[in-house]
Amino acid sequence: MRTLLAPLRIALLVVHVLAGLVLAGFVFPWLAQAGRNRIIHAWSRLLLTICGARLRITGTPLSAALQRSGIEPGSRGRMFLANHISWIDPFALNASVPSRFVAKAEIRAWPLLGALVTLVGTLYIERGRRHAVASMNHRVRERLQQGETIAIFPEGTTTDGCSLRPFHSNLVAPALEVGAECWPVAFRYTEAGAPSTAAALIDDVSLAASLWKIMCARRLQIEVAFFDPVPGTGNRNRHHVAEEAAERIAAWLGVPAPRGRRFNSAADRGGDRAGSEPDTGDDSATPAR
Repeated sequence: MRTLLAPLRIALLVVHVLAGLVLAGFVFPWLAQAGRNRIIHAWSRLLLTICGARLRITGTPLSAALQRSGIEPGSRGRMFLANHISWIDPFALNASVPSRFVAKAEIRAWPLLGALVTLVGTLYIERGRRHAVASMNHRVRERLQQGETIAIFPEGTTTDGCSLRPFHSNLVAPALEVGAECWPVAFRYTEAGAPSTAAALIDDVSLAASLWKIMCARRLQIEVAFFDPVPGTGNRNRHHVAEEAAERIAAWLGVPAPRGRRFNSAADRGGDRAGSEPDTGDDSATPAR
């Protein structure tokens, strides 16, 4: 039955994305960011419904205001560091807490979705170019200082959810510089209660193929788990924060923690600080394929 309904769901999704383009292009220019985020929140929840996916939010409790707008005026903002499985991850996160994503520049060329995520304020970065990372860090700092929520996928690519890659730390630096909280966020997909790879956008799976599998999935659930912020004070630098975030997510997923750099007291004393020159690792909000 779900296979028979899939074409109808896809048609509804196209209409929904077109409606989102109209809202972003003609309504958003007249709204403050908090108002835009409330629309993004509701629009993303409806997208999940159209796709037949159920959202489950677990972990650290979130305030109702933060869930609706993703902004806390007067705060130093927050940064979400999440594992990455699917193209639908950003929409599931926006349905939980409206966030501004950092994405690779190629995403702008995606049909419909590329135009949409551009209009809603996605921050694009040219991967692997040092000056581009430094410029992005400046833009991220500005948004955090306005109390916004910035979301990154520091693995720099997607997995099937059964493993976790090391977290790049370059975009963590601006969060530490302004004193923003760094929250680990984990995604897990299940079908009828069992682990599912239906949504995974990996290897040679195309966006269209991934969309079809999601539409045909049986009782697909997307669980988004929020963890307490990782401490970023004292001698802890961006590498410590990224690594601890990855370890927390891996423990929750029940997979081995990724093998990244390890620190000892000597490295802590000599390691870089939040304001040091960023590396050129990739922190994309969308898959590097």
